[in-house]
Amino acid sequence: MIIVLTGPTGSGKSELALSLAKKRGGAIINADAFQVYQELSIATAKPTLAMREASPHFLYDFVPLSSSYNVAEYQEDMRSVLHFCLEKNQDVIIAGGTGLYIKAALFDYDFAPTSQVDMRPYIALDNLALHEELKKLDPISAEKIHPNNRQRVLRAIEICIGGRGAKSAIEEKQNHEPLYPVRFYGLNRDREELYEKVNRRVDKMFEDGLLEETVPLIEKYGRDAMAFRAIGVKELYPYLDGSISLEEAKETIKKNTRNYIKRQMTWFRHQFDLTWVDGEEDILRDIASN
Repeated sequence: MIIVLTGPTGSGKSELALSLAKKRGGAIINADAFQVYQELSIATAKPTLAMREASPHFLYDFVPLSSSYNVAEYQEDMRSVLHFCLEKNQDVIIAGGTGLYIKAALFDYDFAPTSQVDMRPYIALDNLALHEELKKLDPISAEKIHPNNRQRVLRAIEICIGGRGAKSAIEEKQNHEPLYPVRFYGLNRDREELYEKVNRRVDKMFEDGLLEETVPLIEKYGRDAMAFRAIGVKELYPYLDGSISLEEAKETIKKNTRNYIKRQMTWFRHQFDLTWVDGEEDILRDIASN
């Protein structure tokens, strides 16, 4: 059985996935775009080593910070792990909040390469100007992609000018049924309670050594490392440059996390046929009844 356990940042996916895996003898596959990277653990809220040793965990902590990792690579890696687990008749819990990764792995997403294009003129644009360019090329995708989601905007533009046509038209042709028998569950959390939990989590990240972990890594790998686009890292740059205080950096991380949660919830509700649950008992009850 394949179980997708998703939901917004801070909703408790990792802990619930581990509990389910223990009860059902299953394996957990990561579906968080930043938890794939090595060394960066506090900012990405990666499951602890003890959690990963308690049940099989895959696709965590394996990409060097000096490397970039994209959704097409994830699709290939995740399907490989998925087949490995299913051949052993092992339940799989796919846990994470990166909806595009989940959809690319489980649905008929085609990542055929685009023609080589010069993206430098677009990379030089700020987020709003970049989004305006996407509106001209593919207005449907522009409506779906937030201007601040720079990587997705760039990718959509690259697809358009690379000769494959509009990203929205390609997606329209793709099969909207999953390739595998899978059950999708979303963790239902009160928005205000979740925001408070996120605020506490950010404070704890700093208590646990966020600066002590990230600053040496930034100095070692530079600020352009793909992994450092994670919320909790990029907001530190103005503080490290002396332009804002540490408290202001904390507040920015909290605000950006809240905004990300809003985008996640919108994406989940439009892209997946989720059964919203309050916890483990709801999932086990739903599985037993089907």
